[in-house]
Amino acid sequence: MAIEIERKFLVADDRWKSEVVAVKAIRQGYLAREGAASVRVRVVDGTSAMLTVKSERGGEGRLEFEYAIPIEDAEPLLGLATGELIVKRRHLVPVTGDKLIWEVDVFEGRLAGLVLAEIELDHPGRAVDLPDWLGPEVTDDPRYQNARLAAAVGPPAIVDTQPR
Repeated sequence: MAIEIERKFLVADDRWKSEVVAVKAIRQGYLAREGAASVRVRVVDGTSAMLTVKSERGGEGRLEFEYAIPIEDAEPLLGLATGELIVKRRHLVPVTGDKLIWEVDVFEGRLAGLVLAEIELDHPGRAVDLPDWLGPEVTDDPRYQNARLAAAVGPPAIVDTQPR
């Protein structure tokens, strides 16, 4: 069983860009978004795909199961997605002196202008230095969950992104 422990923030400015070590193009859709779990299909760089099942958020972590699937299966599954596909570019920004990596997602299409940063932690309550390019934390704000972003008709009302 896998537990995902992550924190999510709005991004205040572009200072993170100079630290990027890799970029991935992501398209993802949700086969299920309601109830106890969401089921997602994600295609990365048009060459690999994953099927992911995530439980609803509960406390600092949630169950997450990911399975590689053939790209030939992922494309028709995306066609079954409810709501809109999420299209974004994920920029990987390593944490200096640590093994952690910030994932900065720059959304496209209807969600253009939304930039979120996530960091996955190895245990609940782990301390992490927050870079000064982060804005407010939105970990517990359901408007910024990808499953909800796929369902909404417009972008979330973006809160003030000025640094803490």
